Amino acid sequence: MSGNSSEDGGGGGGGGDHGHGDITPVRTAAERVRDLRDEWLDRWGTETVSIDRIAGRTLAEPIDAPAAVPERSHATMDGYAFDASEGYPYELVAEEVFPESEPPSLSSGEAVRIFTGAPLPTGANAVLKQEEASVEDGRLDGTPTEPGTYVYERGSNVADGERLFAAGERLGAKDAILLGDLGIDEVPVTERPSVGLLATGTEIHEGRHTDLDSPMLAGLVDGWGGEATYEGTVPDEYDRVRDRIAGLADEHDVVMTTGGTSVGDKDYVVRALRELGTVLFHRVALRPGKPIAVATLDERDAVVFAIPGKPVGAHAVTSLVARPFFTGSTALPTVDAAMTSDVGIAVPGFTYAVPVTLADGEALPLGHVDSPLSVYEEAFDPSVLSSSTRATRADGFVLTESALSAGEAVDVVPYPVVER
Repeated sequence: MSGNSSEDGGGGGGGGDHGHGDITPVRTAAERVRDLRDEWLDRWGTETVSIDRIAGRTLAEPIDAPAAVPERSHATMDGYAFDASEGYPYELVAEEVFPESEPPSLSSGEAVRIFTGAPLPTGANAVLKQEEASVEDGRLDGTPTEPGTYVYERGSNVADGERLFAAGERLGAKDAILLGDLGIDEVPVTERPSVGLLATGTEIHEGRHTDLDSPMLAGLVDGWGGEATYEGTVPDEYDRVRDRIAGLADEHDVVMTTGGTSVGDKDYVVRALRELGTVLFHRVALRPGKPIAVATLDERDAVVFAIPGKPVGAHAVTSLVARPFFTGSTALPTVDAAMTSDVGIAVPGFTYAVPVTLADGEALPLGHVDSPLSVYEEAFDPSVLSSSTRATRADGFVLTESALSAGEAVDVVPYPVVER
């Protein structure tokens, strides 16, 4: 992580927050990365998987309903089926209709005993549930009933040919329910993108500092449906940084580097990316985590995410900016809470990711002097917090562009939301 003195999402060398180039808003960066995914999907191979293995996979082709669901109207109650446009009484036919039955055709004025899940006979359009029916001398009477009552009508769930899943959609376990109902046992998905993880920094390369980022990034990538491979370290030597990135880009769909993304004398990663390809943006308006860079290496058919080195900031910016490339989503579902303490901000114009713990509907800013981790008083300090490994014991984070007050209602993004 050599040269990472400003990799806290705050000010640093080269003029701090106000001096060196454009800073991309977090939402804009996330949306740009999501669009990049759409551009890149067709470069990945495809494979076919069974529907019990689709969770987290990306659909390679759209799926249209091969038939109407249900294919036949059927009863949703035990009772009697008939044409409700006619009036009571109805003559009961001798048969009974079960889910496995082939039902009889009913003539005008006829009804038949039917059970839940059984196909509706031709000539019937309603079911009178048995509790509301009376039968005497083979004739059915009961409460007034409208057509469609207790009937799961043909095609009411899915119409024949209806587009249900789009290409590029990320599937979940629940999608196996509908696919199974359609009679689809397997689907085409994109191959999991391979991701090479490279830690930069002489102090890490020589074993004087522990690489805390690569295991965390591997977990994020795997949770998002990729396949992460740790590819080791490289010291702060420009030619070696550049050549190692180039080599990994030949082997992987995605390269993720850590460290060397700021403006220090030995921060070589972004310089290397500019030589090797096109840097889409460098630095986002997020604290901690500002100095991320995203680049495309078209000649090598790879995308590179250059992640800042401080671990908490690295997690924050990777979760918010890199995640859409793998999941296709920028959505951040939240839970409601109330702040327990005042939290100030030092520099306006940034989005701040404030880690919090949750208890009884309250959000305690972890790192605040009132919390078990006391690294700042009222003003949020992303520089110190970004290096604090204990900050990872938070339950989630609050995204804010302004100071927060004790008792203020806030939206908390739980960490599981951004880790899958």
